[in-house]
Amino acid sequence: MTKRLLAATLLSTLAFTAQGADYPAPAERDFFIKDFRFQSGESLPELKIHYRTLGAPQRDAHGKVTNAVLITHGTGGTGAQFMRPEFAGELFRPGGALDVARYYVILTDGIGIGGSSKPSDGLRARFPHYGYRDMVDAQYKLLTEGLGVNHLKLVMGTSMGGMQTWVWGERYPGFMDALMPLASLPDQISGRNRAWRRVVIDAIRHDPTWQGGDYSTQPQSLRTAAEMLFFMSSNPVLRQQQMPTLAASDKELDHYVDGAMKSMDANDLLYAIEASWDYDPKPGLEKIEAPLIAVNTADDLINPPELGILEKEIMRVKRGKAVVLPLTPETRGHGSHTVAKLWERYLEELLSN
Repeated sequence: MTKRLLAATLLSTLAFTAQGADYPAPAERDFFIKDFRFQSGESLPELKIHYRTLGAPQRDAHGKVTNAVLITHGTGGTGAQFMRPEFAGELFRPGGALDVARYYVILTDGIGIGGSSKPSDGLRARFPHYGYRDMVDAQYKLLTEGLGVNHLKLVMGTSMGGMQTWVWGERYPGFMDALMPLASLPDQISGRNRAWRRVVIDAIRHDPTWQGGDYSTQPQSLRTAAEMLFFMSSNPVLRQQQMPTLAASDKELDHYVDGAMKSMDANDLLYAIEASWDYDPKPGLEKIEAPLIAVNTADDLINPPELGILEKEIMRVKRGKAVVLPLTPETRGHGSHTVAKLWERYLEELLSN
C-alpha cells in the first residue's frame, strides 16, 4: 500500500469513527486499464478507474465469487455518494440488506468523474467521448482483471447507474444473480429527459467563455447547468416546504449554485451528460436472464410514471418486476434512489431468490 493510499484510508477511517457509523470505512484504490478503446474509436493509453470496497469476497468450492455486489452512481456523482446514513447506514450496517460482514460491496467512480480518468485531468475537450457501454465495460474489466471477481450476486445502480444496470443485464447476462435499477427507464433518452440535458449541453457548448473546453476559469454556463440539476431533483412538495417565499427560494438556489461552481467542472459535466448518447436497452430486454426489480417513484420528474414506459417494457424481461413507489413525505423525487429505507424490502426480495 502506498503512503498516499495509507493516509487516505486512515483519514477515511477516522471520519467514519467520528460520525459513529456502524459499518467500516471503505478501502479506496485505483485500477489501470492499458490501451482502453472506446466505442467512438478513440483510446487512452491508460484509463484509471477509482473504486471503493467494503467487506471481502467469498468463493464456493469451484472458485466462483458468491457475495460480490456492484453499485453504480448517477450523473455527476461518485461512489462516495453512497457513504451516507440513508444509504450505507441503512444497507451496510450489521443486519442490513447488504451487511458488509456478508457481502463484498464495490463502489466505482464512473469514467469521467471523481477519482477516475476525466477531462479535467488535463485533456479537457480532447478526452475520448465515452458512453454507458464504455463505462460498463470498464467496470467489467475492473471486476474480472483487477479484483478477480468472476461473478456478481447483484448489480444495482441509481439514475445513470440504474441505466447502466439495464446495460449490464444485456451485455453480460450470465454474470450476475440479480439486477436492481433505481430511478431509470429501459428506453433511450428522449422527451423532456433529453430536453433538460440539451439545455445543459447547449449552454456550455455555446458559451464563448467555454473556449472549446480550454477555459482558465469555469464558464458562467456552468451556473445554468447547476440550476437545471437543482430543478430536476427533489419534488415540488419538498421544494415548497424548503423554499416557501421568493427570498427563501433565491437563497436556496444561490447556495446550491455557488457550491456547484466550486466543486463542478464544465467539461466533466458536459461529457457526463452527453454520455447517455448510446443508452437504449429497449431492443434487447429479452436478453436479460437474471431476476430484475426496477424501482421508480411517482414524484420523479426525470422518469415520471405517467409515461408508462417502465410498466410496458418490464413485460419483456423474463424475470422482471416493476415497482413505482407513491409520493410520501419520505420520498425525495429523483433523489429517492439513495434513500434505502424506501425500497430496501425489494432489495431483500431480490437477494432471497
